[in-house]
Amino acid sequence: MKVLRADKLGFCNGVERAIGLAENALERKDKVYSFGPIIHNKEVVDRLAEKGLSTVESLDQVHNGTVLIRSHGVSPQVLAAIDQTDRELVDATCVLVRRAQDIVKQLHEEGYQVVMIGDANHPEVKSIIGYAPDVIVIDRPQDLDRLPKGAKLGVVVQTTHSQKQFGEMLGHIATRPFREIRAVNTLCLEVARRQEAALALCSRVDIMFVLGGHHSANTQELARLCRAQGVTTYHLENWGSFSREYVNGHKTAGITAGASTPPWVIDEFIKNLEAL
Repeated sequence: MKVLRADKLGFCNGVERAIGLAENALERKDKVYSFGPIIHNKEVVDRLAEKGLSTVESLDQVHNGTVLIRSHGVSPQVLAAIDQTDRELVDATCVLVRRAQDIVKQLHEEGYQVVMIGDANHPEVKSIIGYAPDVIVIDRPQDLDRLPKGAKLGVVVQTTHSQKQFGEMLGHIATRPFREIRAVNTLCLEVARRQEAALALCSRVDIMFVLGGHHSANTQELARLCRAQGVTTYHLENWGSFSREYVNGHKTAGITAGASTPPWVIDEFIKNLEAL
């Protein structure tokens, strides 16, 4: 089978940095705790767990070790709680998430009602909205009724959303009664490049495989964008999720992968698919 690889796919700099910080901490310390999965990829999390990295959801689970802040970041309240424990802290927060946190704080201090376009249940969003009180999180036109009328709105967006999503939601917000809107683009350029490369590839293939964790927001968005192009698309974690029936009747497959998908997963999948 003919297999084409997207020009941009797989690990981004933020993910590579987070993994590097985790590995360095594991070399120096007996026990390292990640506050939530370091990235949304089970294979990477499992490999680091074999080296001694424990994933926890509460500081009560941390015992005499180093605390690693995952790439999605945490709220300032969590950081303060870690500081009170006197445990060593390794902050692997993505620099773009940190930027969004700083912007949310600044918008609040300047008197804006902060609005975040994103998934309220995503750990990145939870970490960002902690930097201002009463941030309103919206992600669909149905959420617009939650916006106050006649307010100064300061709008940011989840880093893994698409430019199209951001633009469409801004358009919907602008139809509501407001006094002022200030929108700051907090999208990740690396994610955007992967989206653009995937869309370009869709026109050259008759089936797309999007590789990455099912909990990875940017990988989910890649799959959604490919399907929107009318191309048969499968979102798979790895080659173990593949079924031969997926490619029946297809001649050319395209491969893309989320920013948290490791290179060995991509290489194995392409190798096996080409061998069919």
